[in-house]
Amino acid sequence: MRAAIGVGIGLGVIIVASLFIYKPVFVGVVAVAVVVGLWELTSRLTERKDIRVPLVPLAVGGVAMIVAGYVRGAQGAVVAVALTALAVLVWRMTEPPDNYLRDVTAGVFAAFYVPFLATFVALMLDTADGPWRVLTFLLLTVVSDTGAYAVGWRFGKHPLAPRISPGKTREGLLGAVTFAMVAGALCMQYLIDDGVWWQGLLLGLAVAVSATLGDLGESMIKRDLGIKDMGKLLPGHGGIMDRLDSLLPTAPVAWLLLVIFVGGG
Repeated sequence: MRAAIGVGIGLGVIIVASLFIYKPVFVGVVAVAVVVGLWELTSRLTERKDIRVPLVPLAVGGVAMIVAGYVRGAQGAVVAVALTALAVLVWRMTEPPDNYLRDVTAGVFAAFYVPFLATFVALMLDTADGPWRVLTFLLLTVVSDTGAYAVGWRFGKHPLAPRISPGKTREGLLGAVTFAMVAGALCMQYLIDDGVWWQGLLLGLAVAVSATLGDLGESMIKRDLGIKDMGKLLPGHGGIMDRLDSLLPTAPVAWLLLVIFVGGG
């Protein structure tokens, strides 16, 4: 537990410091997390399913997506993801054709699941109040996860999705929604330019739902692979992908709602 808390605090300090001191450093932090996440995912696919996903074009393309999203916006990100998918198809051609379709399908899935979804963090950052938007997105996701754990641990009785994640409960989901909505109202009112508290309620609700679905989605992948964690890089937390599970699908949701509520900035 001490290791888990220490790692969590350390990551939080690095993220917040880079976010507000120099934006490109934070973009670099996101890019590194994406590359490590891709390495974990592709390694587990190879170990457990013998799926040979080409990591090099995925890693290079993943970094390109993040940078393109920050520098060129949504158009740049779309071009980068298209080129990454093409690179995966071509790279896999250097190996025997057996299971080619299976491998490239997994590769394209990995490209969308990890770097493309993470690109929306870079899109949030590329606004006048970008650091505050990203901080709001991170805070609401963490608060949602914390609320789900705290309420579920204390009051959880009714399983939410027992075949996917037996530990998740409906009471925990209610806790996630409540905590995230309250935090969302505060963040939109005091951190986001031109934000209004009621918008934060909707943002918090959406974050709680997307974070829960993201967690369940990765649990589904891990059950199919027959593993508990994607990696062991972070003591007490598992791997990078075990920390990104709720963040990745939440990024586009938060980006879209912030654009709708307060504009692209």
